[in-house]
Amino acid sequence: MRIIHDAIRFPVTTAVGVILLLLFGFIGLFRLPVQLTPNVEEPEITISTVWPGASPQEIEREIIQEQEEQLKSLEGMKKMESSSSDSFGTITLTFQVGTSLDSALLKVSNRLEQVPSYPDDVEKPVIRSVDVNANAIAWFILAAREKDGFAGDISTLYDFCDDFIKPEFERVPGVAASNIYGGREREMQVMVDPARLAARRVTLNQLGAALERENRDYSGGDFDEGKRRYIVRTVGEYQSPEDIDNIVIAVRNGVPVYLRDVARSELGYRKPDAKVFQRGRQVLAMNAVKEPGQNVLEIMRQLQAVVARVNRELLAPRGLELVQVYDETVYINSAIDLVVSDIYIGGLLAVLFLLAFLRSATPTFVITLCIPISIIGCFILMDIFGRSLNVISLAGLAFASGLVVDNSIVVLENIYRHRQMGKPRLTAAHDGTKEVWGAMLASSLTTVAVFVPVVFVQEEAGQLFRDIAIAVTFLSVLSLAVSFTVIPSLAAKILHVAEHAPERRGYHNLWGVATWGHRMSLWLRDTVYWICVSRRRALAVALSLTLASLGLSYLMMPKTEYLPVGNSNFVFGILLPPPGLNLDEVSSLHEAFDRNLQPLWELTPGTPEAEAAPGGGVQNYFFVSLTNFAFMGARSHDPLRVKELIPEIQKAGAEIPGAIVVAQQYSIFQRGSSEGRNIDIELTGPELERLIELGGEVFGKVWTVLPGAQARPIPSLDLDNPEVQVKTHRRRAAELGLSNRELGFTVNALVDGAKASDYLHEGKEIDLKVMAEQSFAHRTHLLEQMPIATPDGRLVTLGSVAEVSVVNGPQTINHSERQRTIAIQVTPDEKMPLELAMEKVQGEILEPMRQEGRLGGLYQVRLTGTADKLAQTGRSLRFNFILASIITYLLMAAVYQSFLYPFVIMFSVPLGAVGGF
Repeated sequence: MRIIHDAIRFPVTTAVGVILLLLFGFIGLFRLPVQLTPNVEEPEITISTVWPGASPQEIEREIIQEQEEQLKSLEGMKKMESSSSDSFGTITLTFQVGTSLDSALLKVSNRLEQVPSYPDDVEKPVIRSVDVNANAIAWFILAAREKDGFAGDISTLYDFCDDFIKPEFERVPGVAASNIYGGREREMQVMVDPARLAARRVTLNQLGAALERENRDYSGGDFDEGKRRYIVRTVGEYQSPEDIDNIVIAVRNGVPVYLRDVARSELGYRKPDAKVFQRGRQVLAMNAVKEPGQNVLEIMRQLQAVVARVNRELLAPRGLELVQVYDETVYINSAIDLVVSDIYIGGLLAVLFLLAFLRSATPTFVITLCIPISIIGCFILMDIFGRSLNVISLAGLAFASGLVVDNSIVVLENIYRHRQMGKPRLTAAHDGTKEVWGAMLASSLTTVAVFVPVVFVQEEAGQLFRDIAIAVTFLSVLSLAVSFTVIPSLAAKILHVAEHAPERRGYHNLWGVATWGHRMSLWLRDTVYWICVSRRRALAVALSLTLASLGLSYLMMPKTEYLPVGNSNFVFGILLPPPGLNLDEVSSLHEAFDRNLQPLWELTPGTPEAEAAPGGGVQNYFFVSLTNFAFMGARSHDPLRVKELIPEIQKAGAEIPGAIVVAQQYSIFQRGSSEGRNIDIELTGPELERLIELGGEVFGKVWTVLPGAQARPIPSLDLDNPEVQVKTHRRRAAELGLSNRELGFTVNALVDGAKASDYLHEGKEIDLKVMAEQSFAHRTHLLEQMPIATPDGRLVTLGSVAEVSVVNGPQTINHSERQRTIAIQVTPDEKMPLELAMEKVQGEILEPMRQEGRLGGLYQVRLTGTADKLAQTGRSLRFNFILASIITYLLMAAVYQSFLYPFVIMFSVPLGAVGGF
């Protein structure tokens, strides 16, 4: 071949090519974005709709079902799920991989425009595209300093963080967003006295309408005067609380009624919707979310510089400090260092084995050169194809580093053989390389053919491990190029033929390898000869080995698992409290966890007490409470012992009556709190009561069938979420001049505060709310006595115009493909493979329920979540294995110009499978 001839004839050109390959390889290496795992493409769109004060049933009936009806036939949609909760509804649409999100967003928007109508006070639906790779790479805690610290309520610093710290984070190149948790936003509160309202014959609805009406600037056009042009504006937007107090709500008997006559305005804070605790103290939490394809190491370096500057210039004078409690680069650096060390160790072992078997330093040196040349050159292709440097791509390089020497060994050994035949160096290098060119090409193409189909697996596992296939493919191609250019060029210059027998002492018989190898080769030669002299014997041996390999492969094949967990130093827990608890009560539950974990976080790392404690002590711990649930996370001082913290969290949860606690080590491939190594048993049907009954039965059987498993229902298996219903007596209300809508606004204002308009505070719009001067909703039996001002000036009680009752309902109503659903999320014991757990769930829980007639018809069940992904990936990989085998066979047939020889070679596949299992 011409390229082999030129590589030998022009060694300087070959050397220059290698130098350029290394140069651009290093440039490509520094250009590659560094991140923990590869990006996963799973197009998602969410539609969020707010209806203040609405129950989950009302959200489901009036909003979710109407939207789902319009969205059900979207092109390219793979799955539609929804959730209806208090005042809020969300629909999540998952599309096929490759779907254009811009096009999908437009189609979703057009479909939502076809919804016939919404209730009057429903806010406009918000449509967002979701990036499944948008995980936070860093978490920070804002807290008071231990000495001379901030003495106020830390939750009131939300606006401070939003105005001064968040912009600093989001200015860092590569940071897509920063979020704040645990704070309360500012709001302008109009505190109303219902008695004074009634005395002036003004209703809350009239007050709310006046606040909205007067809070506007209006354009008055423009006019010219001489050489100047004037713009006319009617100014009315509120600039201060005094402006609000001075508006005229109504005129009674020629006397204006000012807002200050019936209410007062003041700046306040919203009710909290979450609280964050870190090591027992209340704090604010902030994160930083990276943009896809960015270098995490560089982003983190700049973020930490920003934190140092903010602490020094902004927070220290206020007695505050911002502390980083999670850093993804710690794990990235650890994983990269581990893989790089594996590459070094693998390369060193390869050199030692080459030296042992080749028994010469020169050929060992020649072959060893192909490893760094191929690996560094691979970075050029990775950069061109837009890949990243992550634990998967590095694992692929480590995996393939041993493969790159195969072609070089074949070429060098054949060149050596030609030199022993007495040929000159140049001729031996050319003929030896050309002679094995076909075999090398077949070997490399078959390797590529096996891995390339993985690139086209669209499931999550296929996308994650695509980088391994790409790395192996690139290295195979580059090692092929190195073997027929660099190896013959070097061999023609420095390869010498040994003048003595290979059995001479010294490193030529290193560790006795030559003697052992000679005996083994003689035994193999005699065995193969004995088999091949008889055709029947040869066929019998081949058939026996093949059948034995297939049988052993079937028997030895382990139950499948989905994705490895990794050794991430983080335990994540979810707490489901008894239904109906308010935020303060849910927040107080952190004390049970503090009692168990505080002795662990107070330990000094490295002391005997710490070494004897679970996890070597707790490095960090947080607790986040929300209205219906709470979650927590903990890191240990010893990363390899972080699982020891799981029982500690579960023990703390066991102290809370009626609570469910699930805790597990966070996977490096996990995206969100609901994903991981889980089996979601999804029950669908029309009636919630029946679904809850079936879900409770499945939930109870899980503990028996899967010992050591953890389980939680999604949503709750209770209909005990308390709800106060106000049903208007329409005739009585009409006699008093009150409509159902006006009564609803009045109740909302007196109970929780009703938004009437917006207020511009320090350049930022905040809510302007109407609320009662004193709370009328701290006791359920007092609601009927709530004072209602009528248009004619009377003050009546709520009980006189409406029926007030307390009922129980669901906290959340979930849909899957427009059907009501309840899921039992099961995390099997780590010693039990996921496939085995799925078989037990199907065979010992679900199948008996089907046979008893409890499942079927209107009520169906299926396994979703990670279990569904495992099944899909298994089907896809089985197809790709068959495809790879066919491609391998056809490529070998093309190289050997025979359909028989490749067929014989394919009989080695079962033998290889046995070795793999």
